[in-house]
Amino acid sequence: MSLSIGIHDLSFATGEFVLPHTALAAYNGTEIGKYHVGIGQESMSIPAADEDIVTLAATAAAPIIARHGSERIRTVVFATESSIDQAKAAGVYVHSLLGLPSATRVVELKQACYGATAGLQFAIGLVQRDPAQQVLVIASDVSKYDLDSPGEATQGSAAVAMLVGADPALVRIEDPSGLFTADVMDFWRPNYRTTALVDGQESIGAYLQAAEGTWKDYTEQGGRSLEEFAAFCYHQPFTKMAYKAHRHLLNYCGYDTDNDAVTAAIGLTTAYNTVIGNSYTASVYLGLAALLDQADDLTGKPIAFLSYGSGSVAEFFGGTVVAGYQQHLRTAANHKAINRRRPVDYAGYRELHEWAFPTDGGDHATPQQTTGPFRLAGISGHKRLYQAR
Repeated sequence: MSLSIGIHDLSFATGEFVLPHTALAAYNGTEIGKYHVGIGQESMSIPAADEDIVTLAATAAAPIIARHGSERIRTVVFATESSIDQAKAAGVYVHSLLGLPSATRVVELKQACYGATAGLQFAIGLVQRDPAQQVLVIASDVSKYDLDSPGEATQGSAAVAMLVGADPALVRIEDPSGLFTADVMDFWRPNYRTTALVDGQESIGAYLQAAEGTWKDYTEQGGRSLEEFAAFCYHQPFTKMAYKAHRHLLNYCGYDTDNDAVTAAIGLTTAYNTVIGNSYTASVYLGLAALLDQADDLTGKPIAFLSYGSGSVAEFFGGTVVAGYQQHLRTAANHKAINRRRPVDYAGYRELHEWAFPTDGGDHATPQQTTGPFRLAGISGHKRLYQAR
């Protein structure tokens, strides 16, 4: 019997503030239905000035360390597309904040919104080599577009931390995977920009092409049939994209695209992304958290994952929910992470959006805004300074 490896624990964190889409619509005159119905978004998480991908990541991972300890963790994989440094892995800061052992490898992975899935698959390989070890995989991103741009309504921020190991308590990840890569300029962020560039229609088309490509490869590799899956977790740059993708995949495979069938397959996966917004690498795993927290009983049932990262790389794979998983969920903590956010008005959001450190390498403190356990205190000599609160 092959070794069972997968997601042993999952925890997430999100930004300090929340901007309702009603406030955005009131500012720019957009009919609210375009947001609530058209893209399926109700609000977006906005990080405080003293929050970033490191503080979000540490906040997401801390409960996992508190529950399981760190003795078996010898690798931290940090996936992000909103990196804070071109050389140093953001995970090294997290390693320090959490007090992890020095005998640990820490790396950062980048490929748009796909990076966390690469981290998960790499972690499985490490556990296969030594089943006594566990790998901490963290996906953390702040989705940021230009003010008054078409992408503005899809912004968000969150981090998901996953403990990957043998005999997982939540989801056993299966072979095979369906893979797809194509050189597409649908979304990108050059080094000289703090906000991403996106061609919306190109990106939707590239996503749907990737869905076809990963499924074709998955079936050729001997994967499950489509009807075996009880639910589908898609990357959600906006939640209606998951509906588009699933409808497209059903149509591609010759199945009926009845709305009830689509909703039954993915409806529960969108609850957290609807109110958090796009969290890039964390998005598909927020979908998993929402599904596990809400479904009646998924014990023994296969779940499909379609992870898409613009540019583009995608992967389709399956996982089976483990017996007893309900006892290991963090449903109350997940709801608290969302409900603790403080509403911000549109003017306050714009101020946070435009806030940035000077680039002169001097001493600059951040405003004390976050009520979370970790904060970005400032910079000094071009060095970021973090602290536990």
